[in-house]
Amino acid sequence: MKEEILDIVNDEDRVIGQASRQEVHGNPALLHRVVHVLVFNSQGQLFLQKRADDRIVQPGKWDTSMGGHVGTGENPEEAAQRELSEELGIPATVHLTHLHKYRHGNDYESELVTTWITLWDGEFQLQKSEISDGRFWDLKEIDLLSATPEIPGPFTPNFLDELERWRDAGSQLPE
Repeated sequence: MKEEILDIVNDEDRVIGQASRQEVHGNPALLHRVVHVLVFNSQGQLFLQKRADDRIVQPGKWDTSMGGHVGTGENPEEAAQRELSEELGIPATVHLTHLHKYRHGNDYESELVTTWITLWDGEFQLQKSEISDGRFWDLKEIDLLSATPEIPGPFTPNFLDELERWRDAGSQLPE
């Protein structure tokens, strides 16, 4: 398998180098680009993916509809379209509405995240190597299952952070 190379960026999103996926994971000093897409249906439900049990980060947890790395030389919107197609089987021609860009970090890695939303009522073709399940959730159900912060819930911390950012931005739904 070919090693995935990612651009390393500064806080202004300027490329300052490259590193392998293996190098950026485990080194929070290496800021790299990722994309997220929140996929809603026409009923206002949010699609979440369940990470496969063999994933290194947050195995078996429910996560943002789609998340992926931006490859070297790729722009974030191209990466979002590509990842939607690869992970969920959503055509790369689907309309995306840009939400925001932010820095997300933890002890494991540092990411410059660009997020979009989209509307999708079609079928999904899940990438089984990364995703064990996927379904639409009512936002009230997510809130109920994540209401007690001291009890580990079924969601990744990254997803809960993304959901809070979406709400802070006005809970915009796709058109």
